[in-house]
Amino acid sequence: MKRKFIVTALGAAAFGLLPAAPAMAQEVSEAAAVQAVLDNIWVFIAGILVFLMQAGFGLVEAGLTRSKNVANIMAKNMADMCVGALAFWATGYGIAFGSDTKLIGTDAFFLSGFGDGSFDGLYTGYTPFFFQVVFAATAVTIASGAMAGRTKITGYLIFAAAMCAFIYPMVVHSFWGGGILNDIGIGDAAFSDFAGSTIVHSAGGWAALMGAYFLGPRIGKYDDDGNPRAIPGHNIAFTVIGVFILWFGWFGFNPGSELAADHVVVRAGVTTLLAAAAGGVAACATMWAKTGFYDVAMTANGILAGLVSITAGTAAMTPFGAVVTGAIGGVIVVFSVLFFDKIRIDDPVGAVSVHGVVGVWGTLAIGLFSKYDDAFLGRDDAGLFYGGGIEQLITQAIGVVIVAAWVLVTTGILFSILKGANLLRVPAEEEIAGLDVSEHGTAGYGMEQSYG
Repeated sequence: MKRKFIVTALGAAAFGLLPAAPAMAQEVSEAAAVQAVLDNIWVFIAGILVFLMQAGFGLVEAGLTRSKNVANIMAKNMADMCVGALAFWATGYGIAFGSDTKLIGTDAFFLSGFGDGSFDGLYTGYTPFFFQVVFAATAVTIASGAMAGRTKITGYLIFAAAMCAFIYPMVVHSFWGGGILNDIGIGDAAFSDFAGSTIVHSAGGWAALMGAYFLGPRIGKYDDDGNPRAIPGHNIAFTVIGVFILWFGWFGFNPGSELAADHVVVRAGVTTLLAAAAGGVAACATMWAKTGFYDVAMTANGILAGLVSITAGTAAMTPFGAVVTGAIGGVIVVFSVLFFDKIRIDDPVGAVSVHGVVGVWGTLAIGLFSKYDDAFLGRDDAGLFYGGGIEQLITQAIGVVIVAAWVLVTTGILFSILKGANLLRVPAEEEIAGLDVSEHGTAGYGMEQSYG
């Protein structure tokens, strides 16, 4: 935007349409300053929308689980933001965006060097920290639902702190923070993940997978023959309201990742809207064909799957590409949820499928449906169906594997330590009674109303 204004001003001055030299330079400078303010204010507002997503996650998770654990679900979501923000402030942001080394950031800890937080250009001052800290909280809260109903709060707090202080920031630094994997690619293709289908969502999804694996299934989830039993959530209205809050917040998550107030923002908003709608329709149709019913919970997860699917390519796809990408994500999430149930990975809310598996699909979809240059990195990452070669798809797959390997290994080590220290799973009697009383001292709905 700034570059376009300068070129226009210079051309006009050459034909006598604008005053030359000092006057023109002053106008250009003033326009750049105004644009810088707009850019920073927009990214700040986008961060506020992403912050609100924490409420959406809480409602989705609470609605899809039993009432005796509702206070525990809400406690973990509060902890994700409170503990996560402090951990990211202390070390996470410095690791993610600190300079000095390709391997790990080594400055900006505790926001050192930021002075009074004023900015002198695009996306500077405190703006990047505010926007990135809410992304970090999103990455960690994804695991909360997968670990619902049987996790000790102390173990969960340790996980949340470690995720935001080190595990997730290392992923961010490697790809977004100028780290060693920033330019990974084959030929002219470079890895592209505009708003984080893999960097944020799959990272959270793989952490959720490790949490669910080391915890084991909830009591009563499987019968004596190993067949999964449905354990219905207690409030589908919570779930649906939560999905709409998340959908609303995603208009900050994706368009805000442009890090500027320009034309890409609206295109990202449109592709975000359409992909979510397509994901919901596709998941609903898939379950309807399988069961004969309009499954509300799976439709809700289909909407979220559409959102996760488009997060990587939101600025690089056409509306048609977004619809196809979101619809495929909606189908994938149905079969992924059924698959993990079958192999005894008990994920009460489908977080591993929605964020981990579908996040992979959304990242790969760049290699198929990307049409426009990557607005953030300034790269031409055209997909296979828009004149690109197979190199982009392979590059996307490499990035997916690297993130999965890092998060699976690091969180696997963390959860194994927590399990060995008896800090991971509550005793059976506490799980049966519900975590609200045993972990928090009171029933979420009051003793006389506790049920389920």
